[in-house]
Amino acid sequence: MKLGYIGLGKMGFNMVERLLEKDHLVVAFDRNIHVVKEIKNNGAQAADSLASLVDSLSQPRLVWIMVPYQAVDSVVSEIAPLLTKGDVVIDGGNSPYKESIRRAQELEARGIDFLDAGVSGGPAGARSGACIMVGGKKEVYQKCEALFQDLAVPGGVAYLGRSGAGHFVKMVHNGIEYGMMQALAEGFAIMKASDLKLDLAKITDIYNHQSVIESRLVGWLKSAFLQYGEDLKEVSGSAAQSGEGLWTVEAGKELGIPAPVIEAALEFRITSQQSPSYTGKLISAMRNQFGGHEVKVKE
Repeated sequence: MKLGYIGLGKMGFNMVERLLEKDHLVVAFDRNIHVVKEIKNNGAQAADSLASLVDSLSQPRLVWIMVPYQAVDSVVSEIAPLLTKGDVVIDGGNSPYKESIRRAQELEARGIDFLDAGVSGGPAGARSGACIMVGGKKEVYQKCEALFQDLAVPGGVAYLGRSGAGHFVKMVHNGIEYGMMQALAEGFAIMKASDLKLDLAKITDIYNHQSVIESRLVGWLKSAFLQYGEDLKEVSGSAAQSGEGLWTVEAGKELGIPAPVIEAALEFRITSQQSPSYTGKLISAMRNQFGGHEVKVKE
């Protein structure tokens, strides 16, 4: 397939590399001209503006947007007048699901189709195969299914329903992630504080050999210990939050479903900005390992 790809951050750049590896033709754009030059050297066609990106595609056009959710409306408003009936826009970022529903309606009024795709797996998954959750019209998804299959690990794509479903499921996924990371961080902080002189890296290893809590998160925690040491001195004790945990808690309240674990994990990250701790270091370290999120040396 030939498609336009907007946004060459940690996720986007790796996804475009994977698409090129799978023999797709990609026209790429990013405001950072250096990453555009780099991806061009890797085989992509470069666009110097959103307009030139659209002009480089033949109808029906396919455009994948991979930018921070705060910038999606700006991108859509710029490219929508340039698109025509039958074109498809895919938002692969972490957008609030209600905004995805709105965008689908607004683009549909122009005859443009829209899919919301929640992508999990971090930059490494974007390069080696991600987990992708898709919402939108089923017939539009089916037209793009081969693209999603090429971006995902085997079995790692699911069509989940009408517009907003993909980003809703990814939002809840990230909310669950908050709770799981919090529990791991609290448990390892307790073990670190004991007088048993435990080898935390060894514990992550044994936990990941058929224990009930075996997981990729435990594996990433082991990688963090090996990289930074058990004291995690270089890692910030203030754990950041990017929005999805809050959105999950808000959705739960709207639906009348309590989410005390996720809400407590969210509150911990908020308060950790003023009260850094070893528990916060553990969460920051895990976020760094799977998502490439910045590890702040100074607290």
